[in-house]
Amino acid sequence: MTAKPNKKYQRTKSLLIHGVILFAIYFAVQLYQTRATPSGQAPELHGILLDGQHLTSLAQLEKPVLVHFWATWCKICELEHNSINDIAQDHAVIAVASQSGDLSTVKRFTEKNHINYPSIVDIHGIHTKNWGIQGFPTSFIIDKNNHIRFTEVGLTSELGLRFRLWLATFF
Repeated sequence: MTAKPNKKYQRTKSLLIHGVILFAIYFAVQLYQTRATPSGQAPELHGILLDGQHLTSLAQLEKPVLVHFWATWCKICELEHNSINDIAQDHAVIAVASQSGDLSTVKRFTEKNHINYPSIVDIHGIHTKNWGIQGFPTSFIIDKNNHIRFTEVGLTSELGLRFRLWLATFF
């Protein structure tokens, strides 16, 4: 009779240990991927959006903003397009299409893929370099004071980004 509770205890303990190890690996990978990204004051971001409007500074938005770096050739980015579209309906979003071709190429891609969020074309990767991007997609949550609050590299959930935007809004 005592063997069954002991087996159940060992199994629970093993699952807990494996869970802790997986979380540690995840956070270690996140730290590694964000090692070159800036913290504190957000770097300058300016340019012409696909709709022809000029973005001169993130500070002009005066509210939290999601800055999302993506590329037309990035398969993981494709998985996030709908989530970023949905977030852009409720929050400020500025995306940077990096090393994805010229303005007309990126514009055709966004129209074909129903991407509705504002994007700057970073043909030569200047913004990508200034922001220390190591992989795509990379998302930053910038607060209303133009400080980087959160950085995510790789696939992330819409709910996770919305939660971080909420935190940047109220805390």
